Amino acid sequence: MSPILVLSIIVGYFLVLLAISYFTSGNNDNATFFTANRQSPWYLVAFGMVGASLSGVTFISVPGEVGNTNWTYLQFVMGNMVGYAVIALVLIPLFYRLNLISIYEYLKDRFGIKSYLTGASFFLVSQTIGASFRLFLAALVLQLAFFDVFGIPFYITVLVTIILIWLYTFRGGIKTIVWTDTLQTTFLLLAVVISIFVIVNHMGLKATEVFSVVSKSELSTIFDLNWRSDRNFFKTFLAGIFITIAMNGLDQNVMQKNLTCKNKSDAQKNIFWFSITFFLSTLLFLALGVLLYKYAVDQQVLLPERSDEVYPFLALNEFGTIAGIVFLLGIVAAAFSSADSALTALTTSFCVDILDLQKSKKDQKKTRMLVHIGFTIIMFLVIIIFNAINDTSVVSAVFKVAGFTYGPLLGLFAFGLLNKRSVKDRFVPLVCILSPILSFILDSNSVEWFFGYQFGFEILLVNAAITFLGLLLISRGSIKN
Repeated sequence: MSPILVLSIIVGYFLVLLAISYFTSGNNDNATFFTANRQSPWYLVAFGMVGASLSGVTFISVPGEVGNTNWTYLQFVMGNMVGYAVIALVLIPLFYRLNLISIYEYLKDRFGIKSYLTGASFFLVSQTIGASFRLFLAALVLQLAFFDVFGIPFYITVLVTIILIWLYTFRGGIKTIVWTDTLQTTFLLLAVVISIFVIVNHMGLKATEVFSVVSKSELSTIFDLNWRSDRNFFKTFLAGIFITIAMNGLDQNVMQKNLTCKNKSDAQKNIFWFSITFFLSTLLFLALGVLLYKYAVDQQVLLPERSDEVYPFLALNEFGTIAGIVFLLGIVAAAFSSADSALTALTTSFCVDILDLQKSKKDQKKTRMLVHIGFTIIMFLVIIIFNAINDTSVVSAVFKVAGFTYGPLLGLFAFGLLNKRSVKDRFVPLVCILSPILSFILDSNSVEWFFGYQFGFEILLVNAAITFLGLLLISRGSIKN
C-alpha cells in the first residue's frame, strides 16, 4: 500500500474522532469526564463495549493464534459468558446501590482506607500493562504499514499514536468514549467481515462452502481435554469465568462505561446484549484465522514466525488495496477503542481513588488534565519496554499478566461479598503483594512440583484463593450492620 494512502486513512479517521470529541464535550467538567452525567443509552454502551473488549488483541492475535492453539480460545470465551452473567446479576446491582464513581470505593466502605488504596493501585498497574500491550499491537502494524518506509523508529510511531488518543479524550472523557467506541466497533466488525469476504474471493470459494471449509479444518478443534495442557477445557473455562469477573466486573475501565447508563436495569441489559455480540464476534475472528492459514497453504505464502504478524502481513501484502484499507481502519479502531477508554479509566481511578479529587480544594480540572498527561507518558514507556522484551503472542501475555495482577482484586471483592467478616486493614497491602509472588513461584515450578502440570489462565484463581486465605487469616469477626 502507498504510504500516502496509509497516512490519509489515519488522518481522516482521527479527524472524525476529534469531531466527535468536540461535539460530546460541551459541558467539560469532572462529572462529564468521569460519569457522562449517567445519561448514556444502554444499547450504545453495549455496542461500543464490543470494540473495546475485542481490542487489538482479538483483532490481530486471535486469528494468528489459531495456527498455534486452534480454536481452544473459544473454551475461554464460553467461560466469559458465565462471567458476564455474574457481573450483570451481582456486581451491577451493588455498584448502582452504592452510587459509585470508582468501583474501588466499595473496598473503603467494606474494609478500610488501606484496602481501598490497595485495590485501586492493583487496578492502575493491571490496566496500564494491559492497555499498553494492546496498543503495542496497533503501533506495530502502523510501523509495518507506514513508518518503516521512511525509516522512522518504533518509539516515534508509539508516541504519535498515543498523542492522537490523548487529544480526543482529554476534554470529554467517558462521555466521548461512549460515542467513539460505537464508531470504532462498527469499523472493527466491518473489517473482519470484509477481510473474510476478500479471502474467500481470492480462494475462489462459494459462500456456501465457507462454513464447510472452516468446520472441517483441523485448526477448528475447540476442546482440549489433556489435564496437563495449559489449554485444558475445564481450567480454561473456569479461568474464562473468573478473568471476566476480574478484568471486566472489577475493572474501572469497563465498569465506568456501565455506570454511565441511566439505571441498574439499563446497565444489566447492556451487559447481556454485549456478551452475546462479543461471543458471535469472536467466532468471526476464529473463522478468519482458519481462512488465513488455509490461504497461506494454498498460495504457498511464507508466513512470519510471530503469529501476531500473520494477519497484518497477509492483509497488507496479499489481499489488495481495499482489504489493506479495511484492515488498517480495523486495527486503528481496535487500538483506539481499547486505549482511549483505558486512559480515561486510569485518570478517573487515580483522581478519585488516590488523590480524592472530589474533596480537594485545588483546581480539579487542571489536576485531572495533569494526571491524564502523566498516564499517557507512562503507557508510552511501558510499550517501549514491552517491545524490547516481547517473545510471545500478545493475547497470551495479556491474560498471563492479568492472572497475577487481577488476582488480588478478585480475592478482595470475593471476600467482601461472600462473608461479613472484617479484616485488619493495615495488613491487607501485605497480603495482596504476597499473593502474586507466591502465585508466580507456583507457576514457575508447576511442571516439576505437580507431575508435569502447567498453569494457564487459571493462575488467576490460585492468586485469588491465596488472597482470600490471607484475608481470612487477618480477619477478626463480623462487621457491624
